[in-house]
Parts: sequence; structure tokens; C-alpha cells
Amino acid sequence: MSSTKNNGPSPADMEYYYRQLYPFTDIFHWLNHSNGEATKDMTHREFAMAFRSGAYKRYNSYNSIAEFKSQIEKANPDRFEIGAIYNKPPRERDSILKSEMRALEKELVFDIDMDDYDSYRTCCTGAMVCSKCWKFITMAMMIMNITLTQDFGFKDFIWVFSGRRGAHCWISDKRARQMNDLQRRNILDYVNVVRDRSNEKRLNLMRPYHPHLLRSLDLLKPYFANVILLEQDPWANDENAFKTLLTGLHDKNLVEACRKYWTENPYRSSSQKWTDIDTLAAKEMKNTKRHAEYILKLKECKEDIILQTLYPKLDIEVTKQTIHLLKAPFCIHPATGNVCVPIIKGFEPEQAPKLLQLQQEMTENNDNVKETSLQKFIDHFETFVNQMIEHNEIEPSKKREYDDLLK
Repeated sequence: MSSTKNNGPSPADMEYYYRQLYPFTDIFHWLNHSNGEATKDMTHREFAMAFRSGAYKRYNSYNSIAEFKSQIEKANPDRFEIGAIYNKPPRERDSILKSEMRALEKELVFDIDMDDYDSYRTCCTGAMVCSKCWKFITMAMMIMNITLTQDFGFKDFIWVFSGRRGAHCWISDKRARQMNDLQRRNILDYVNVVRDRSNEKRLNLMRPYHPHLLRSLDLLKPYFANVILLEQDPWANDENAFKTLLTGLHDKNLVEACRKYWTENPYRSSSQKWTDIDTLAAKEMKNTKRHAEYILKLKECKEDIILQTLYPKLDIEVTKQTIHLLKAPFCIHPATGNVCVPIIKGFEPEQAPKLLQLQQEMTENNDNVKETSLQKFIDHFETFVNQMIEHNEIEPSKKREYDDLLK
């Protein structure tokens, strides 16, 4: 075995991982929607493989667990990705007309990445992530979980660590998998509230808030003071405060008053600046007769700022098309060597097993996967898959209708 270096796992490392550790059977059952023989949900599923050379091979498909495992082992990709279920086996694509290939269904997926929180996190920069800034992802998952269950009634979804600083959500409910592209975009429009990522433009959400937004605000408010104002303190940097805090206010005179005060009194903390806004607003309010309206508008601006900083920020390209591919759970991140494990309660990125660590654990435990740090994540995934299979039994009439499409 070779070691995992700074530039990621070697080909030998990956070969070992696929041969000894990757849970092919669990992934197969998940995508097959059955613990039994292969169904068309699996045999007509597209897989893509990405290689260290930069090559990318699409339209692979497999007829059994054994073939799935052997072909991935043989190709030894940097990672492999999961795509849609088609009306024809994807590997037959070169022998039929492109127009004959139709994507029928795929899991509804979401992708949240730390990039979109960089204006507000100060604990880490670039690819780094720690327990403090991981809270952004944890809060985003909390909001999404409640939205998916309460607003859409989904039951079978799982979050998977991206391997570095993000999270992928896979929704396996039959109703979610069968959504067309328009329906996927409609759900995206519902949850993708904070669309402008510049952070230098006022959010100015419509009032009254949609019930989903009001609920999200109530959930996020308690975290704002601790996570943003105290832990991250992004506006202690005066220039950042001018760019991403003052732009959220409604009154030009108030903006100028804050700018002047912070210029004369530099390096005030985010918490102090948050309070300064109210203090200076009280002075500006004397110049207007509409006190109640001014107070209400300021309150709304501050609510929008809370949502701007903490509400989930989604990669829209991942969600909006059925044919989009996404990295499979339990792949190895090529830069970090982290396993892309399902996210369990209390998870933080440093808890993700690294490939080198797993190789050492296997040596120490006579190649027993169950004795490695990967096993608790496999157990969590198995529980999810079994629950999903139980929930996703297809009614006979629906199955016949679906099979007709696959002919």
C-alpha cells in the first residue's frame, strides 16, 4: 500500500479502497430500490467515471453487484458519479440514436458549499474548514430538513459530506425521483431564496414573509448573535462592514451616519456595529415624522440580513436537471483523502475517515471493515437504504406503467 500524499490518494490507494472498503452492495441496493435482483432502476442507471488524467467517461451501466464492483475496480477512477435512470441501458448509447435515449428519473439532489459563506466566515479561508464555520452547513441542513419534510412531505433523504467543505442531499422518495426538470426547478425556486451571491446588494425580500421564510427566520435568529456577531465577527473589518452590512440598510442617511461613525471609531466588533445601527437610527429618526414606519423598515432590513448570512445557499445547477450527475457517496475526495461519508448527528469534517487512516486500521484489524472508523457511517447508510426500500414499494399498477416506459 502506498500512502495518501498532499496531492491526494495514489492509484494504488484507490485500488485498495475499491477492492477492500467501498460498500458496493449498499450503494447498489440504494440505487436499485431493492435488496433483491437487479431491476431496471439499476441496470438502466448512468454512472460516470472521472480519472486523474482529466478524462471523464460517461454512460456506464451495470447489471449486477459483481459487475458494478469489478468494473469500478478495473477502471480505478479518481471518483465516480451517479446519474439518471434511462429508458435504455446507458452503455448501449453508442449503438442507438441519441433521440431514443430519454432520462426517466433520478433522485432530487441539492448541493451546499462553503464558498457562498466566505463573506461571513473569518475562522478559515480557501479550502480550510473547521468546527466553527461548519455551523453554516449544519444550519443550512437544518432548514432544508424541515422544508423537505414539512413543506414537501419527503421521508427518504440523506446528507453526504462532499469530502472537503460542503454537503450533498439525496432525496430518494419515488415522488421526488419522478419529477421532471420543470418540477425540479419549481422546488428550487421555492427554497433558493438568497439568489444574489455578491453580498453587496440589499436582499429586500417581499413582505409579509412567506410562511417558509418566517419559520426559517425564527429558527436562525437564535444562532445569529453567537455564530455571526461573536464567533465569526465578519464586520470587525470596517471595509467588509461597508460592503456587506451597510448595503443591507434602507436609509441613505443612516448608511452615511454609520460609515462616518465607524470611520471615526475603527475596528468596532460586529456586535457593537449591530447595536450602533439602532443607536444611530434613533438619531436619524428624529428627522422623519413616520417613526413607526422607520422602525418597521429597519427591523425588516435586519431580518433580511440574518437570512442573507445564514439561510441555505444552493448550487442551482446540481438540482435543476434530471440528467445532472453527482459524486457517489463513499467516494474519496481527491484533494483531501477524506471519505465522502453520510452525515450523522454531531458530524464535523474532521470526523470523516481518511483513506490512509482506514488502511492503517485494516492492517491492525486483520482486514475487518467492521472494526474500522468507516463502519458507523456504513451502518447509518444501511439503515437509510432499508427504510427507503420499505417506503418505496411500487404499487403493481404503477410498476406496470413504469415498465412500459422502459421498453
